[in-house]
Amino acid sequence: MMYLKNVSTLELNVENCTGCGRCIDVCPHNVFEMADRTVRVLSYDRCMECGACMMNCAFGALTVSKGVGCASAIIIGAIRGTEPVCGCCDDDEGTVSGPGCCC
Repeated sequence: MMYLKNVSTLELNVENCTGCGRCIDVCPHNVFEMADRTVRVLSYDRCMECGACMMNCAFGALTVSKGVGCASAIIIGAIRGTEPVCGCCDDDEGTVSGPGCCC
């Protein structure tokens, strides 16, 4: 599943990655794969910013601003039965104020 392009806050520090594969195990959208005994990101656009990878990485190789951006807005909108609103627009014309905006 792909979300919106170029909005994920996910970052991978390959220098800290030990290749344990825990992030691969816990990621619900197959964002990661193993390559040469270290993890690499298959697609940042798959990341829903749930934070499971970061919370399960004992080596600090992953960071993500969990619960922000469009993925969170889409999930909350689906639960509430409303349109997704991420709250990152400056005005009614949809002027974007930051990354992860669905406006």
